[in-house]
Amino acid sequence: MKIEGSKIVLSFSNIGSGLVAKGEGKLKCFEICGIDDEFYPAEAKIENNKVIVFSDKVTEPVAVRYAWANNPEEVNFYNKEGLPASPFRTSDLY
Repeated sequence: MKIEGSKIVLSFSNIGSGLVAKGEGKLKCFEICGIDDEFYPAEAKIENNKVIVFSDKVTEPVAVRYAWANNPEEVNFYNKEGLPASPFRTSDLY
């Protein structure tokens, strides 16, 4: 994870031949946390096999989580081989 202004850039290992958003092409189930310790639904997009996460509600991000729910619906973050990303968070503090 790298913070770049109001965005967080996520890098992954073991991505196979690349990352994709299945379906309509827009990543879903991402949330971003600011310095207020509150998570908000986030926009997320894939660029150069990295995921850029951001929200208009968060200007100073500190953490990201993906599919962080008991039964997350509409998960669509996969690698090109068809393997889904597991739910994750970038910090144990949030």
